[in-house]
Amino acid sequence: MSKVLMKGNEAIAEAAIKAGCKAFFGYPITPQNEIPEYMSREMGKHGGVFVQAESEVAAINMVYGAAGAGVRTMTSSSSPGIALKQEGITYIAGAEIPCVIVDVSRGGPGLGSIQPSQGDYFIATRGGGNGDYRHVALAPASIQEAVDLVMEAFDIADQYRNPVFVLADGMIGQMMEPVEFKTPPKRELPAKDWASTGTKNKRKPNIINSLALDPALLEQHNLKLDGKYQEMIKNEVRVETFNMDKDPEIVLTSYGITSRVAKNAIEILEKEGIRAGLIRPISLWPFPEKAYQEIPASAKAVLSIEMSMGQMIDDVKIALAGKLPTYLYGRPGGMCPEPQAVADKAKEILGGVK
Repeated sequence: MSKVLMKGNEAIAEAAIKAGCKAFFGYPITPQNEIPEYMSREMGKHGGVFVQAESEVAAINMVYGAAGAGVRTMTSSSSPGIALKQEGITYIAGAEIPCVIVDVSRGGPGLGSIQPSQGDYFIATRGGGNGDYRHVALAPASIQEAVDLVMEAFDIADQYRNPVFVLADGMIGQMMEPVEFKTPPKRELPAKDWASTGTKNKRKPNIINSLALDPALLEQHNLKLDGKYQEMIKNEVRVETFNMDKDPEIVLTSYGITSRVAKNAIEILEKEGIRAGLIRPISLWPFPEKAYQEIPASAKAVLSIEMSMGQMIDDVKIALAGKLPTYLYGRPGGMCPEPQAVADKAKEILGGVK
């Protein structure tokens, strides 16, 4: 299959269409605007529906309705817009409805800037909605990986009857790279016999709801959901390791676009005779804890590189359980780390630890 040069946002939209997305609901916000723009132009050609909702709150509730009818459904937004969707996302998780949510994140907090950022890690992995809910959160480091993960996200959502979150910063959304659209790994997907599609007088009505006034019943529902989340932890962890088999003196860790910066920093360090490795979480949740627990004894420290004031570093520290000192190199507000600055930070750390 030949590759085609595409902007990240448009490639994400095309990947969703090729994955069978038949309903898209969104609202404009930079830097993800090319996704709804592309969908508005292309969805009708493929038998799908595009609606520009009156707000992000309306968009996520439209997702609830369409996905509740068993249709493959997606929404996208950028950071403040995703914040507005959180109530709807927890309803969707509580009602066990599959859908895909794409966040092309920007600088914050508040309205912040339209520049790329990684300040949405918490919202992707913890969720801003109420209650005990989880969703798989995937973080691509290239446009090709964004395409692959978006296509597979629909299958993951259908397998677990759960929303799936794809977190790509604004740089992934706006840059251009060659991509190809490959069929995702085959999964055995359950029938959507739960969907609200009309009974046709052949069955009892399907009721989709996240309300349970009896606390005993709600507890049982939460335990059932947790069973699904444990299956996700077992099956959906994704991680890339780089140079970890070369007895690194320091381990860099980052996700998304900053992992590419980290690899360049490792090359700089190698030229100066310093061995460094990289752990790149691809699934932000479930988090690849095992990769951190298997860091070689040669490592003296871990450095988390983030386009934020440090959010993933909390999960890194949890995974390490005090095994190694952990440091942060963070550039918030839409600033991107530079390889030389990362390398300098790594050298400074190695100079201060024994």
